[in-house]
Amino acid sequence: MLRYIHGKELARFPVLRDTMFRDRAEQFSRRLKWDVSVNAMGHERDEYDDLNPLYVIWQNSNGTHGGSMRFLPTLGRAMVNEHFSHLTDGVRIQSPLIWECTRFCLSPGAGRRVSAALVLGAGEVMENFHLSHFVGVFDPRMERIYRLMGVAPDVIGSTGAGAEKIGVGLWEMKQSAWPSVLKKVGVSREISAGWFRVSIAPTRRRDLDVPQYA
Repeated sequence: MLRYIHGKELARFPVLRDTMFRDRAEQFSRRLKWDVSVNAMGHERDEYDDLNPLYVIWQNSNGTHGGSMRFLPTLGRAMVNEHFSHLTDGVRIQSPLIWECTRFCLSPGAGRRVSAALVLGAGEVMENFHLSHFVGVFDPRMERIYRLMGVAPDVIGSTGAGAEKIGVGLWEMKQSAWPSVLKKVGVSREISAGWFRVSIAPTRRRDLDVPQYA
């Protein structure tokens, strides 16, 4: 299932939290060789994890992390403005309608269904928080994933070539993308919306019968 959890609430889900940060270390530090920090617990964390971001997390049936993304409003601190402004010619991306999306992470062995589920979760965030776009920094791997899901980014700046290329772009979840993404995840829109409601308003009685796993 998809969970939507703010940073300050992660302590309520210790297994999900710990496996997410360990999977981030595996992907970004060990596999992709990014210059990131891994602490003594084997967690990959950075300064933006301390800003109470919203995490969209695919939770496996055993409670562990299957994949995740991190979101922050661009009206506050954002990685794209503080570390990648050279890709936007110094123009800051700041709007109440645009949130930054970072740290797209898949657990080892996670398949396309989990990738699709994270895109689905981003769509729910966009719709429920009344956003127009997400901004993010992409490498070729992420651009391919988004294109496969029908949400190709509008690249507004890039540098490098081949595997070393990075770009910054805006992307949105158009209505035309929903059916394909839902099909890839294998759930209905009602279940997807229910997962969001359960996370954001867990005490609503009408949500208690929403299936947890699908």
